[in-house]
Amino acid sequence: MKAYAAPFEKYLNLADARLGTRALSVTDDWFAAVDRMLQPTEPEWKEGVYDDNGKWMDGWESRRKRFEGYDHTVIRLGVPGSIKGVDIDTRFFTGNYPPSASLEACFIAEGDPDEATLWSEVLPAVELQGNSHHYHAIADERPWTHLRFNIYPDGGVARLRVYGIPHRDWSTQPGEESLDLASALNGGRALACSDEHFGRMGNLLNPGRGVNMGDGWETARRRTPGNDWVIIALGHPGVIERIVVDTLHFKGNYPDSCSIQAAFVKGGTDSQIETQSLFWRELLPSQKLQMHQEHQFVEQIAALGPVTHVRLNVFPDGGVSRLRLFGKVAR
Repeated sequence: MKAYAAPFEKYLNLADARLGTRALSVTDDWFAAVDRMLQPTEPEWKEGVYDDNGKWMDGWESRRKRFEGYDHTVIRLGVPGSIKGVDIDTRFFTGNYPPSASLEACFIAEGDPDEATLWSEVLPAVELQGNSHHYHAIADERPWTHLRFNIYPDGGVARLRVYGIPHRDWSTQPGEESLDLASALNGGRALACSDEHFGRMGNLLNPGRGVNMGDGWETARRRTPGNDWVIIALGHPGVIERIVVDTLHFKGNYPDSCSIQAAFVKGGTDSQIETQSLFWRELLPSQKLQMHQEHQFVEQIAALGPVTHVRLNVFPDGGVSRLRLFGKVAR
């Protein structure tokens, strides 16, 4: 299993540029463009690389401030959501990181913030160190559409990760419309798995198809009896009508077969659900898989009625790029 530095890392990174998140404004990004801070990749160091403004840095970096004030950027989230925690990552910024930073947020149904916008503080000013992760849990259920990230007074941040749950008004969802209930954009979340040595379980629920083999869920080679599995909580209870298991990019390391169990779970913690999943009913019986291919299943799906959670079993191990569970919401 991969080690998570903070429990909230299992949630979706709402500040991921792949979701459409982008900076609307910035006070200064002279040395390094602010949108680099929102990239999903790990920051990198390029020894001896310079551009016209100075040393090339993989993140957001402002000039040395010579007057009163501080730098900040206003960010529009690609998908609104509530925040469970943040990681302010200053890797490779050593003598040029901000001493502190804070985060504010607002919810605007239509449009973007202006001078009259009221911002709520979701993370008060916290101390930063150079070349380090800074993990801070946030207990706030309110959904947000925009962020204002403040650094005091100036400096560079490699990555800003904002982990949370996408917000969706399910009361407006047409009951006859089918949608991917497992998608991270609809609130789907990977809760637990047997192993994620090569690729994180949450990648299964990312939008779009995988960009490479690292953008999926992949386990280590199993050397003991059994099989690997992952448990997913749907964004909303629903009746599953179509399943897509995509092994894109997995060629010599795809699972031989897979099956899916499901249940309507009314309570329990994530760890309790892991134990319960052993006895869930079969939604999709064992199906043979092929390499580098999108597999669709409709007729093979059992009529279980509304479910809230699924368990994808892969035999015996391997990698899956995406899992899609299309269905209608249950009221």
